[in-house]
Amino acid sequence: MTIERYPRSARRYHAAIYVVTLLLLASGWWLLAGREGDASPVARLTGIPDAQLHVWLGWLLVVVALLPLPFLLRGVVAFIRETFRRDPGDLRWLAGLPAAVITGRFRRHEGHFDPGQRIANVAIVLLLVGLVASGVAMVLVKVGPVFAIAAAVHRITTIAFTIVIAGHIVVALGVLPGYRGVWRSMHLGGRLHLHTARRLWPGWTERHAGSAEPTTEPSPARTKPRPARQPH
Repeated sequence: MTIERYPRSARRYHAAIYVVTLLLLASGWWLLAGREGDASPVARLTGIPDAQLHVWLGWLLVVVALLPLPFLLRGVVAFIRETFRRDPGDLRWLAGLPAAVITGRFRRHEGHFDPGQRIANVAIVLLLVGLVASGVAMVLVKVGPVFAIAAAVHRITTIAFTIVIAGHIVVALGVLPGYRGVWRSMHLGGRLHLHTARRLWPGWTERHAGSAEPTTEPSPARTKPRPARQPH
């Protein structure tokens, strides 16, 4: 049995955000490493200088992140509500997290997101806002103390955001034994196995188990019985 955790619109929005964000981080780290004079592979491919490419990717992220929001208001409201949800067992869940990522035995919680995801959601959104806001300030203000502050904030948020996103990717890809199979919730149709959903999000799964569908497996090939040999 499989269950759909996120609708197609949410999966497409997530994919657009992370593709642009990863390209932006790659170009940002290229510049942060002091390699602006050496054209990156993307710059050679597009013919656009790395600094200009980074700026354009930043504006593209703003457009990709904000433009669809009026059409995703219901999902945005649900995301905010579930991110700031608080339940009595949250601290116990977090205390058991280090062992659970290895054993897969997570404590029960009732939210759409587990307590760790809620913290990660806040960190990712705040750091992304800080990253974009400081980048816009650097584009609009070319010199002076405001530019210096924006550049410092941009550098710090780039490092922090990279660390958080790296952790998110490790979890999302199922590298840790406790999160095996979780990648299916955002990719290849967005349906993950019901037992994985029950293990990671038990409360949510119980509320949505009615939408579960049987896993389609190839039926065994049927062979016609061989006729019995007639005695001579």
